[in-house]
Amino acid sequence: MKPARLIILSVAAAAAGLAGYLAVNLSGGQNVVEMQAAQPKVVKETTVDVLVAKKNLPTGSHLDDDSMTWIAWPPSAIADGFITKQNRATAMADLKGTIVRLPMFANEPVRLEKLVDASNRTMSSILPAGKRAMATEISVSTGAGGFILPNDRVDVIMVKKGANNVYQTETILTNIRVLAIDQQLQQGPDGKQSAVGSTATLELTPEQSKVIAVAQQFADKLTLALRSVADASEPDTNAADHLLNGGDGSSAIQVIKSGAISTAQ
Repeated sequence: MKPARLIILSVAAAAAGLAGYLAVNLSGGQNVVEMQAAQPKVVKETTVDVLVAKKNLPTGSHLDDDSMTWIAWPPSAIADGFITKQNRATAMADLKGTIVRLPMFANEPVRLEKLVDASNRTMSSILPAGKRAMATEISVSTGAGGFILPNDRVDVIMVKKGANNVYQTETILTNIRVLAIDQQLQQGPDGKQSAVGSTATLELTPEQSKVIAVAQQFADKLTLALRSVADASEPDTNAADHLLNGGDGSSAIQVIKSGAISTAQ
């Protein structure tokens, strides 16, 4: 073979090898760049410890170490009124013993507007504006077998003995919220202790307070009928106004004698 042809073949082979080498390296480098670009950059966001309810807390609950805890929250989710460890590190100790004014759920941030100091008049603190708290005696037979609890809704039924010893019943108040139940321990037939309420405190309007005050004197018995929780949105301002013969009471005085109501001007 001629020397010139041999040189040409050698140069061609070297050029082919160099082209293949460059192609492999360039494609491999591109894959590495693409893989690096596909990996997202993880940035850990700073958090703030927020005081939350450790479990569901109904109205009247007392706060303690078992009912509160700190949970990490992102700063962007912090709202006004949240208690943070940064601005109140001693909050758990400071709030121990306070009373829940409005129900709270597990992991819900604790807010001061939902709490009331145990040294305050608790009932007046949880009573909404314009409402009145009034107590009435109950028993197992008149209190739904002892199943009525605070925040339940009830109807108040008046039972009265009429002519010929015929009992008459009338629902005088509807969908009334129970604020509190006075609990007393009584011995059961089986020797076990059971909690039975003797007094129910109801949330009433001023007119409803007058109705139940008259009914307590006029009726032979007042019974509470427990309502479904689904009825909570129904009106709770109805009342048997016909018991109030004196109207708004501004110019008349009611006299109850021998089970009958009369009005004195």
